[in-house]
Parts: sequence; structure tokens; C-alpha cells
Amino acid sequence: MAIVSSSKTPDITLYTGQTPNGIKISITLEELGLPYKTHAIDITKDTQKEPWFLEINPNGRIPALTDSFADGQTIRLFESGSIMEYLVEQYDTAHKISYLKGSRESYEVSNWLFFLNAGVGPMQGQANLFFRYAPEKIPYAINRYQNETRRLYRVLDQHLKDAGTDYLVGNKCTIADIAHWGWIAAAGWCGVDIDEFPTLKEWEERMLQRPGVEKGRHVPSPHRMKELLKDKEAMEKFANQASEWIAKGQKEDAKK
Repeated sequence: MAIVSSSKTPDITLYTGQTPNGIKISITLEELGLPYKTHAIDITKDTQKEPWFLEINPNGRIPALTDSFADGQTIRLFESGSIMEYLVEQYDTAHKISYLKGSRESYEVSNWLFFLNAGVGPMQGQANLFFRYAPEKIPYAINRYQNETRRLYRVLDQHLKDAGTDYLVGNKCTIADIAHWGWIAAAGWCGVDIDEFPTLKEWEERMLQRPGVEKGRHVPSPHRMKELLKDKEAMEKFANQASEWIAKGQKEDAKK
């Protein structure tokens, strides 16, 4: 039986940055209406690799979260999917963004959550890397990851079209939708045109109208991806800056 701590006051600290993975958690917290503290992690300075942070997430990645568990001790959570499942299991007793555990719908939510974590996120992340950040432009790698991202987008687009629902699982926004939103909203950053997927585009715009999404996407700093995608000069400047610290981080990791 799950140990549910919804009767207590949360003592949540979110360690995060302005990335598609980071804003998943702040949006989830806002949708649930939970109080939380934010600790901004500057990944350009490798803060996430400092010893104190590795005690929270040994993998040295954001987001991560700490909370007071039912036994009164601090619990650490890392990996965005794990954090999201924890938050709804512990605090979403009203099923605002989840379904009853063990129901058909709850398993369908898990299907799409893992689809994002194992598919869209990794593939689009690699498309971002090779299209925007890599010092050497390798056409094979760019095409490989852009095309796989497009394939996954087609799966989402067709599913929403066939289901005829507002969200991925019925007409309720769930953690499956929240997990996807930051990535889909940044489609253009990896060179994928969201206009190729009209039903998915409608879903993305529908998600953006939600107050929890609007508030949560600006944690810990303003979410400017949509504006950035309209400014070619700003895109190039941002990509060049990011390329430098990504390359630096890769070199340091290779030494360890």
C-alpha cells in the first residue's frame, strides 16, 4: 500500500532551470496548487555537478526535488517522470491532473509519460544538440534525430486526432500532457515545424491557456522560447553561447 502524505503540509524545494524538463515540475506544482520553494540551478556553471547537488541527484541533472516524507524525514526525488508520479501520488487525492491509481486511464497516462521520457525528450534533445549546438554539422545525425522527432510528433498528432479529446488521456489535463508541453512548445528549436502537426499544435495552444501552465513555465526564470523562435539573430546568439558551455561540460565529463 502506498504511503500517502497528503494530510501534511508540503515542504517542497524544487531544484530547477529553464529547460523543457525543468518546467514540467513547476507546472505540475502550479496545477496542483502546492506551495514550494525554488532553488535555481545555473547549468552553465555546472552547479548541478557540485557535491551538495549530487547528494540530491547522483546523476547531476535538473530537475530534482526534496520534500518531507510521511516518516518526517527528507525524501529526494530525481528524474522528471519520477518526480511527477510522486507529486500526484502524494498530493493529488482530488485527481486534478491524474486518474484513480489502478484505473484504465491511469495506465494510459503512464503510457504517454514513458513515451515522452523514453522517446520525445531524448530524440528531440539530440536533434537540438546536432542542429543547434554541435561544432561540426553532421547531416546524417541532424536528419536522423529530426526525422525521429517528427515521427514521434506524428504519433501524438494522430492519437489526439483519433481520440477526439482535448488532452492525451480523455478531456483532463494530466502529467502526461504537462511532461510533453515544454518539448512541443520548443519544436522549432530542433528544426521541426509544428505546423506540420495541426492537431498537436492545437493541443499545445490549448495547454498554454491553462493558468498553471502559464505560471509554471516561467520558473525559475521567464520562458522565452516562443519569442526566441521569432528572432533569428537572438537564436544564433543563444545557440553560440550554449554551445560553449555544452562543449566545456563534455570535456570535463570525459576527464572523469
